[in-house]
Amino acid sequence: MTKTFLSSATLAAAVLAATPAFAADTTTIERGRYLATVGDCIACHTAPGGKPMAGGLALSSPLGPIYSTNITPSKVHGIGNYTLQQFSDALRHGKRADGANLYPAMPYTEYAKTTDEDIAALYAYFMQGVEPVDSTPAQQTALPFPFNIRASLGVWNALFHDATPYKADASQTPEWNRGAYLSQGLAHCTTCHTPRTALMAADNKRSLGGGDVAGWYAPNITSDATSGIASWTEEQLVQYMSGLPVPGKGPAAGPMAEAIDHSLKHLTPEDLKAIAVYIKSVPAVADGKLTQAADSFGQAKDDLDSIRGTELPKDFNAMTGAQIYDGYCASCHQVQGQGSDGDGLPALFHNTSLGHANSNNLVQVLLHGIHRVGTDSVMPGFAHELSDTQITTLGNYLLASYGNPAAKVTAPQVAQLRDPAKAGADATLLTLARVGMAVGVLVVLALLGWWLVRRRKA
Repeated sequence: MTKTFLSSATLAAAVLAATPAFAADTTTIERGRYLATVGDCIACHTAPGGKPMAGGLALSSPLGPIYSTNITPSKVHGIGNYTLQQFSDALRHGKRADGANLYPAMPYTEYAKTTDEDIAALYAYFMQGVEPVDSTPAQQTALPFPFNIRASLGVWNALFHDATPYKADASQTPEWNRGAYLSQGLAHCTTCHTPRTALMAADNKRSLGGGDVAGWYAPNITSDATSGIASWTEEQLVQYMSGLPVPGKGPAAGPMAEAIDHSLKHLTPEDLKAIAVYIKSVPAVADGKLTQAADSFGQAKDDLDSIRGTELPKDFNAMTGAQIYDGYCASCHQVQGQGSDGDGLPALFHNTSLGHANSNNLVQVLLHGIHRVGTDSVMPGFAHELSDTQITTLGNYLLASYGNPAAKVTAPQVAQLRDPAKAGADATLLTLARVGMAVGVLVVLALLGWWLVRRRKA
C-alpha cells in the first residue's frame, strides 16, 4: 500500500507550533505514526502487559536497569505538556522538558539525524494519535554513583554527541540517501550494531562492526566478506527485515526479532529496499575473529551411534551433548540438525547463530527461546529445565557439530545470561567513571593548592 505524506512546506508550518494544543491533520498524524514505527518507539516504551507507550520497561545496561518513560500525551505522567521545541530537544539533544539529561539508552544520538519536518510529524502523532495513560508513573531509574547525577551526561554529550540533522550526500542516489537517513536516524541501526568505547560512546571508526546489547550480540553488518554480510543480497536483507525466513542464514532472535516485529516489517517495500542498499554499501570492518563467514559453518551430522544403548547417567549434569540434543532438540531440528523447511524450523548448520565467534546469542536462545510478536513461541527456552552445566555442554556440542568450532560456551557466561537483569552488566564502565572522577578531583585539588601557594608568595 502506498502511503501519501504532506509536503515539506506543509509540515514545516507545523514546526512553528509552540504549544501542545496545536491541531494537525490526519495525514500529518499518520506520517508521524509511520515514523514512530520506524523508530520502534513502542518496543522500549511499553512494559510487558502494559499499555502502549506508557513506559516502565526495564532496559538492561552495563550499569543496571534503565526504565523507559511514559511518552503518551498524559499531562500527569507523560509528555502531554511538552511543546514542540521541548519534544525536539528530547529527540535531538537528549533533554527532558525540565532540562534534565536523558540517558542515551534512549537513542537520541541517532534520532538527532531526523529532520525538523519529521520531528513535527512525530510530535503530531504523539500528541493526537496516542492514547494518554494517566494511571501509573513509570518506575524511576536509579543507577549507581556517579551515573545517578544526570548533569554528568552533559559532559558525555559535549564529548560524543553530534546533534546535526542528516545531510544528504550529493554523490549518492536518492534511494541510498533515504536508506542512510533511516539507518543512521530513526531506525538507529548503529545503536546496537556499532561497538562501544570504554565510555559507551559509539566507535564510529568501526560503524556497524558489531556490538553488545543486553547480553545479545548484534552482528557485524558491514560489507566485510568474512566478518560482515557481504554474502547477503539486497533481496535477502529485505526478506529478513520483512520477518520472513532466509534459508541458510538463521532466524532473528532477541532485540533484532523485536525490531523486525515492531518496526521493520511494517515499513514500505521502498524503505526496506533503501535500507538494504545503504547497508550493503557500508565500508567493511573486519574483526579478525572469523576465518570464514558466519553462515558458512557446519554440515548435516548425527551422533546417534554414540548414545544408542547407553543409559542416561544418574547425574543429569553428566549427560553428553549428544544425549541432551537427542532429548531436547532433535524432535524439531531433526536428527542431523537439518531442520524442517516445511515447518519453518531452521537448520543448525549454515546458521549465523552458531557461526559467530561470540556465542552469546546461542546461549540466549537455548535459555530463553525465540519469541515473535503476535505469534506463538518460535522456539521454547530451556532455562527452567536445563542447568548451567547442561546448557554449557549442549552449547559446545552444537558449536562443534554444526557451527564454529573455535567458539566456546562457558558456565559463567551461561550463569550471567540466565538472568536478564544481569545479562548486560559490566563493572568496567562504573570503575572507569569513578576512577576518572577521582582523578579529576585530585587534579582540581592540585591546581587549587598550586594557586594558594602562588598567592602566598605574591
